Amino acid sequence: MFVVFDGVKMLDVAGPAEVFAEANLFGAGYTLGYVSPSGAAVTTSVGLRLPVDGAAAEVAEADTVVVAGGDALVTRPVPAGLTEAIRVLHPRARRLVSICTGSFALAGAGVLDGRRATTHWRHAKLLARAYPEVEVCPDALFVEDGSVVTSAGVSAGVDLALALVEQDHGADLARSVARSLVVFMQRPGGQSQFSAPLEVRPARTPALRSVVDLVAAQPGLEHTAASLAARAGVSPRHLARLFAAELDTTPARFVEEVRLDHAKAQLDAGRGVAEAARAAGFGSAETMRRVFVARLGVPPSGYRSRFGTARGGGTGDTR
Repeated sequence: MFVVFDGVKMLDVAGPAEVFAEANLFGAGYTLGYVSPSGAAVTTSVGLRLPVDGAAAEVAEADTVVVAGGDALVTRPVPAGLTEAIRVLHPRARRLVSICTGSFALAGAGVLDGRRATTHWRHAKLLARAYPEVEVCPDALFVEDGSVVTSAGVSAGVDLALALVEQDHGADLARSVARSLVVFMQRPGGQSQFSAPLEVRPARTPALRSVVDLVAAQPGLEHTAASLAARAGVSPRHLARLFAAELDTTPARFVEEVRLDHAKAQLDAGRGVAEAARAAGFGSAETMRRVFVARLGVPPSGYRSRFGTARGGGTGDTR
């Protein structure tokens, strides 16, 4: 049962729904239904009018309730009708699922209190700030905590739906669905590999600002704690305190994050792994590989094959 509302992200509905519908072709027995808080049809994010089967309160029982996301859920308070629909449906369902920013609706309804959850990488920090009682897992593609499952952004709803099909009907059937839809059975890495370049809060202290500007402009230099402290004209210990107080990180981690972003940009532009490692200041391709795997869940070569270009991939074997 999908819960939809005006402005609902169309792919958040269509992606998982197609997975369940495709599973039926291989022997699953899912019945797809759509409800809105009021029972009225809704207008999706692409302007398509989506009719529904009725109001959420009319559902007496459901195996799986899926709450889709929408851009408005992160820019304004979650509508009271939507949170009430979730509170009504939660005890009537075997499991409650959210796609992308649908986690904000679940959190607004109090369902995620004391639970682990995820959402689109762009909004993970906002979810954590707005709902401190929720343990946000920003890199996960989906998180299952008891009978409540949340997924990351947009297409991660397909990953989650496949996982639910596997739970319900086994790996063989889920694998058949993945092959039929030409998607990963289990996508490599977490959602950090999709994230935008590092956004750094402006440093208030001139000494720290000079260090941040230097690292951002020239990540390939040998940035040690001593050299950065000398640049700022303070001791390494005091510089560490400035990084913690103003940027909530350490000098070493900040340098690594800037280098990682620079390396990703190099790979995006088609540079080789060794060349990107040198330009970003990692020193060696192996050092960069360890950072990529630890931070993104994929090696540099895997990242490059996914994001280096959208051209030339049409002849690959999809079996």
